[in-house]
Amino acid sequence: MQLPLVIFDCDGVLVDSEPISIAVLREVIASEGYEVDEETAYRLFLGRSMTTISTTLAEQFGLNFTEQHLAVIRQQLFERFRADLKAIDGIRDALLALPNPRCVASSSKPERIRFSLEVCGLLDLLEPNIYSATMVKNGKPAPDLFLHAASQMGAHPQDCVVIEDSPAGIEAAKAAGMRVFAFAGGSHATAGGLIVAFDRLQPDVIFDDMRTLPSLLGHPVVR
Repeated sequence: MQLPLVIFDCDGVLVDSEPISIAVLREVIASEGYEVDEETAYRLFLGRSMTTISTTLAEQFGLNFTEQHLAVIRQQLFERFRADLKAIDGIRDALLALPNPRCVASSSKPERIRFSLEVCGLLDLLEPNIYSATMVKNGKPAPDLFLHAASQMGAHPQDCVVIEDSPAGIEAAKAAGMRVFAFAGGSHATAGGLIVAFDRLQPDVIFDDMRTLPSLLGHPVVR
């Protein structure tokens, strides 16, 4: 029996990056004279691509993000990731215990995904199967990215399990016809209101300890 393809989001699932990302984004927005509180930032921006975020900022705040803004965000993110970014607790052991084919499907750009995974010592377990929202027309919550990843990996949507932490990602996985496991173990879980969002969206599984992922997928945990 063929094992399901496990599709991992990156930020908040593999690496504990969301608090850093939201902080940098809010700081750059504030530098232009606009204030977005943390709760609103998580609600509007969590799990979404910079293209989608830029559109939201223009529509809801009248703030037009230029290439210069994006360059500042990238520079600050990479500096803070290099200094402070950590892997999600238990994820490396979980990846080593999983016999399933796996890939990454993230709203971030490929260079940021790979940089994050390299800093956290995970790149060797996931390369080269890394897919970005830049590779498809529509980012999450549209299903395009997950369908693209499945197609590239030779898997049918019904044979995929998506590991996500964001409402947009859960909606995308459901729209793609895939099972979705919602992870609430990142350090942003409370600030991001994840449990409330998960209760509303009804993913297949909700869990907060990455060490339990192999057993949730039907595999014994190797210790």
